[in-house]
Amino acid sequence: MAEILLSEAEKAFIHHGVQDDLRCDGRTRLDYRPIILETGLVSNASGSSRLRLANSDVLVGVKVELASPLSEKPLEGRLEFFVDCSANATPEFEGRGGEDLANEICRFLQMSYMSGDTINLAELSVLTGQQCWVLYVDILILECGGNLYDTVSLAVKSALYTTQIPSIKVATMDGDQPELELSEDPYDTKRLNTQNVPCLVTLMKIGNHYLVDPTPEEECCSSSGVVVAVSGTKKITAVRKIGSGSLHPESLVSMLKTASEVGTVVNKILMTKLLEEERAGKTQKVGFMR
Repeated sequence: MAEILLSEAEKAFIHHGVQDDLRCDGRTRLDYRPIILETGLVSNASGSSRLRLANSDVLVGVKVELASPLSEKPLEGRLEFFVDCSANATPEFEGRGGEDLANEICRFLQMSYMSGDTINLAELSVLTGQQCWVLYVDILILECGGNLYDTVSLAVKSALYTTQIPSIKVATMDGDQPELELSEDPYDTKRLNTQNVPCLVTLMKIGNHYLVDPTPEEECCSSSGVVVAVSGTKKITAVRKIGSGSLHPESLVSMLKTASEVGTVVNKILMTKLLEEERAGKTQKVGFMR
């Protein structure tokens, strides 16, 4: 992420604000910045979304294609994540600068979705051991304004919510060889249940306190933190330690508990807003957590 140089006075100001539960932008330690969400923006994608969390801007497109299932999971389809950090997002991403961050986000998303409680991949199976749906989730980071993990996860969940999977029939032809027939009706589709798809919650420790949705300046004042994947049922599906500093076991337990509570609320609010946008005809931006 982009390096920001702060003076000692600026760092002290941020530290004191966190200590007094009044951050530089007026938020408390557990408040998010404004979020703006749009879905259905990419016409040639099966599902898409664009989410802006303050100055962080992420575009997600989902493509649905038929492929062979993995040999170790013949009864399931799969999700594959690809992250691209635009060189315009921050000077740090120029050249190959964004590759490490993109790979980190990609790996953690894959880990977060591995739990069977998050999404039912068996719904993506078409022919057991032969054909399944694969959801290719392409993530483009347009602008980097802090807290990328959370921003990406919210955008991905929104895109998966809108993803339309074509209806398909299996017909038996001569020689008992099955043949797949796609429905000619573009509206004859199904959607995945994304209620339990995890949202990521980043908590950064500054001094003796921790906070959610850190700004780039706050990230510079923190030496350690955690990124926690929380499903809609309050279950933690993955945890990643970030920063070079250490965390006391008691602090870690407290941070995980807080992340679980915050993630549950974020999941609930996001699902409510997605439903609102769907009912509104997907013609307007929907902001929440203002």
